[in-house]
Amino acid sequence: MLFAILFGFIADACAPLLRRLLGRYVFVPMAGLPLLLFLYFCYLAPEVVAGATVTAQYAWVPELGVSLQFRLDGLSLLFALLITFFGTLIMLYASAYLEDDPLLGRFYLYLTLFMTAMLGLVLSDNIFCLFLFWELTSVSSYLLIGYKQAKKEARVAAWQALLVTGAGGLALLAGLLLLRIAGGGAATFSELAALQGQVQQHALYLPALLLILLACFTKSAQFPFHFWLPNAMAAPTPVSAYLHSATMVKAGIYLLARLSPVLSGSEVWHVTLMSMGGITAVMGALLALQHTDLKAILAYTTISALGLLVTMLGIGTALATKAMLVFLVAHALYKGTLFLVAGAVDHSTGTREVPQLQQLAPSMKFSAWAATLAALSMAGIIPFVGFVGKELLYEASLPSLVLLGVSMVTGLVFVAVALQLSYGIFWQKAASPTPLLHEATPGLFLPPLALGLTGLLAGVFAGPVLSPLLESGARQILQARQVELHLALWHGLTPVLELSLLTVLLGFLLYRYLPAARRSATSTARLYRYGPDALYHRAFDGFLRFSKAFTGWLQNGYLRSYIINIVFFFCSLLLFVLWRDSPPVNLVERAHLLQQIRLYELVLLVLMVAALVFLLGTRSRLTSIVVMGLVGYSAALFYIFFGAPDVAATQLLIETLTVVIFVLLLHRLPAFIYLSHQFNKYKFIAISVFFGSLMTYVMLLVQQHTVESELKQYFGKASYLEAHGRNIVNVILVDFRGLDTLGEISVLAVAALGIFALLRLNPEKGGKR
Repeated sequence: MLFAILFGFIADACAPLLRRLLGRYVFVPMAGLPLLLFLYFCYLAPEVVAGATVTAQYAWVPELGVSLQFRLDGLSLLFALLITFFGTLIMLYASAYLEDDPLLGRFYLYLTLFMTAMLGLVLSDNIFCLFLFWELTSVSSYLLIGYKQAKKEARVAAWQALLVTGAGGLALLAGLLLLRIAGGGAATFSELAALQGQVQQHALYLPALLLILLACFTKSAQFPFHFWLPNAMAAPTPVSAYLHSATMVKAGIYLLARLSPVLSGSEVWHVTLMSMGGITAVMGALLALQHTDLKAILAYTTISALGLLVTMLGIGTALATKAMLVFLVAHALYKGTLFLVAGAVDHSTGTREVPQLQQLAPSMKFSAWAATLAALSMAGIIPFVGFVGKELLYEASLPSLVLLGVSMVTGLVFVAVALQLSYGIFWQKAASPTPLLHEATPGLFLPPLALGLTGLLAGVFAGPVLSPLLESGARQILQARQVELHLALWHGLTPVLELSLLTVLLGFLLYRYLPAARRSATSTARLYRYGPDALYHRAFDGFLRFSKAFTGWLQNGYLRSYIINIVFFFCSLLLFVLWRDSPPVNLVERAHLLQQIRLYELVLLVLMVAALVFLLGTRSRLTSIVVMGLVGYSAALFYIFFGAPDVAATQLLIETLTVVIFVLLLHRLPAFIYLSHQFNKYKFIAISVFFGSLMTYVMLLVQQHTVESELKQYFGKASYLEAHGRNIVNVILVDFRGLDTLGEISVLAVAALGIFALLRLNPEKGGKR
């Protein structure tokens, strides 16, 4: 499985080059990769469906217990098949949708990167490995949503999606770390599943649960984080069809299902998922009725469907788990089809507004049939897989009237939307059918037609084909050895069938009066000013204003201000540590050491203090440089007197070079800025005295309380015997910390090159600024 992931990374890196080499035929290798991966997972499917688990492990950071651990079981197999099957069709569709785009190679790079990240996410068994791919899906989706970077709408939507899902990623990392602690160090889902009792009795269970739920809700667009998904429709249609109907938004659903054996069973789990999922389902359905843009309607019905999936996981029964899996497949098939059809309509007519689209079937026959197939499945009409999924949803919701009402409300809205997106824009007679800018090419109608037919075949052959696959997935969620899933199109005249027929009837009535309902819904538009999307933009704008003001105060262009901020922050942290941890210092005993001061030490000290006092009063830059040099040379003499000739030599060299360079560049420096107010002068003096006093206290503390360290003894013994050096400090810098020293030297070298380049500039002689 590692090679499947590696091939994906190699393919996305080669996409721009393949575009230049193959031109319009670049779709052949790009669609060939997901097709080969789909066949690979189909080859492994019989073994997995029979109950086996295919695992692979590769050491990554063994010191931290992090490995690339992959696991292919029934649940991950289902998602892997969806990802690769949709990936193949989306790659073909993208070649036609973006045929004239000069950056098609870049688009394939982003899309393949996302597909690889999703595969890694669903195949990962190690929690840290999953987090890596989780974040990679967020980054790659940001690139895909903002693909049309020239449009402000796309840039804003990409930022929004990245910030919301990225914040969820941080919550996920914290939640997984807490989960590992609660699990006694277990880092794989298979290990954690066997420790459910231990995890749920741990004090960290609740915070871990809430953090993981937060991450899943942001990724799967649950209320109140749903607002990013409709805005992400600014992405090209292939992105919307792949990410926002079949794969990325279901990553949160996958993680909830994967962690269900570990986290489910508590009241917090069930109540949170059922309540948030139910609110999201109803809200998404009602918002879908208020829009006329094809992709907006599909986005809000996707939110509603995601809410239903979360609700089923919240119910947690075997029947609800089966309903969740069947509806997940059904929704991916019909919603992916409708997204692709919407893209074909927009591409051919130049608009996505439903009132402007009339009687397109005669001019877009194949797209019309694809939309019809998907709409019948979405409405839950027999013999489509959507019918099977809807019956299971109703059956799982029967014990609760509230949940049954949620399922029925969303169901009747789905019927109305399905009629609107198929009959309303394709088959309904109109006085003036919408003209086409150009006819749809096979690349635009064959992929959605294939998905629509797949939805039909999945319903007809649900028993022999779909049941075994979904049974193996349900076994992983329920942690049961045997799960029976008898999918059929006919179970007799049952109450569930009657509810399904009632939903279709009510949905048809809603479609008939949809324009009036949409007009009445405009009165609620004022509520959007207080919705999550509006609050997000207000918070974002406020954060930008605060950042601008704070940066203007902090980065004010004065070096002395930067130094003060650094010193003050460092001293604050040091004071906190000293107040919390440090032992007391006997200052009286330390003061007796002043009696041992020598005359030459006193002379140097007086000389340095006098120089600093003189420095504060001078207004000459040249005098300031000389005085600072005097302080530096005095410090070098101190080093010599106290037995550190190497440090003294370094100090002398630095001071000499500093003085020489400053004198040579004196006439090029900006005007000397004096402190206009006495308060500023005394403020700087106070901070300097504060810093010096604190450092003095630290030195006294170190002298009084010796720190015992094994490293100190090791360096003392090994410096001469192993590194063949008598100066321990030099040996540490050159041998034991050689890489650190190399990094410091590299930084200095880069800085020197930059300074040299700046000195080479001469604007007065026509040089570049």
